[in-house]
Amino acid sequence: MMEHSSKDTFEHSFLPVTSISSGIGQEILPDVYCYPIQIVNVIFYGNPNNSNEFVLVDAGMPHSSEKIIDEAKKRFGENYRPKAIILTHGHFDHVGALVELIDAWDVPVYAHELELPFLTGQQDYPKGDPTVNGGLVSEMSTLFPNHGIDVSGRIEAMPSDGSVPEMTGWKWIHTPGHTPGHISLFREEDRAMIVGDAFVMVKQESLYKVITQKQEISGPPKYFTTDWKKAKASVENLMSLNPAVAVTGHGFAMNGTELANSLQTLVKQFDSIALPKEGKYLH
Repeated sequence: MMEHSSKDTFEHSFLPVTSISSGIGQEILPDVYCYPIQIVNVIFYGNPNNSNEFVLVDAGMPHSSEKIIDEAKKRFGENYRPKAIILTHGHFDHVGALVELIDAWDVPVYAHELELPFLTGQQDYPKGDPTVNGGLVSEMSTLFPNHGIDVSGRIEAMPSDGSVPEMTGWKWIHTPGHTPGHISLFREEDRAMIVGDAFVMVKQESLYKVITQKQEISGPPKYFTTDWKKAKASVENLMSLNPAVAVTGHGFAMNGTELANSLQTLVKQFDSIALPKEGKYLH
């Protein structure tokens, strides 16, 4: 077991907000399973009918490692075999259980090279911006952990050829804006997309909408997004791939015509839908 500081493990961090969907997993495709933990989704990639092996995409909220491990056992059996952890980015709600899962599973972790400074103890993320308004979650955002963690020696940069380790047929796409090294995953064969926070399916700034999980396509969470020009370009890039189904970091999955129309609307009306009216990262 690696030695870690409390800074790495978020042991003193707790977000007292839980959505109605927390703990209710949903099979999006035979090999794509979405498991909500409080307000964020983790993704299990692997078909339990064919194998007990899987890849975890993102690592959930602080203190959620036991829930993730239990859900892996339920889906893939007691002899489940994790192969890797892929991170869309390193915000606290996407790496909250990472250290504990690395210790439990001894698997490699992958993230974009521009995200590595935040995952190797070199850099912290900017603090949450409560001035973006939009609801109580925005106002609480300064209390959210923004520090980087240090899993040096256990994390690697995503392959430069665009492939995704242990996920044959998938490619990673650089979708910066929310963070410098944010990535989304795409499979051309069935146009399935794992988005992370490049766009989300719930207005993440509103406490009411987070709790009720009212589905509503939106740009990346406003209070943590620092480059809105790149964020808009990332959404345009993802829309151009014409995804058939999209699983985002927050909210329920969306597919078909509803997804296509919603993405077109988001791109056309990005400034009114996604951009905060004010905020210290707006310009």
